Amino acid sequence: MTAYDDLATPAQMREDCRAAGRHLRLERAAERVSHPAPSILFEDFPREVPKREIAISAAAQRIANALELHLD
Repeated sequence: MTAYDDLATPAQMREDCRAAGRHLRLERAAERVSHPAPSILFEDFPREVPKREIAISAAAQRIANALELHLD
């Protein structure tokens, strides 16, 4: 066995390329590229987007207090 697969036949190399293409799902990537880009217009997005609540665990509170960050 050689370090490189230089002794493969062209048919074997072609099949390897096809298998790699199927594995990488190149057809799906090509299909996605053909779709239009998403909108960046302000009108296309909701105006009121609620912010998520951030929960601070007891462990995070202890670490912050030890570092004198005081997450009260």
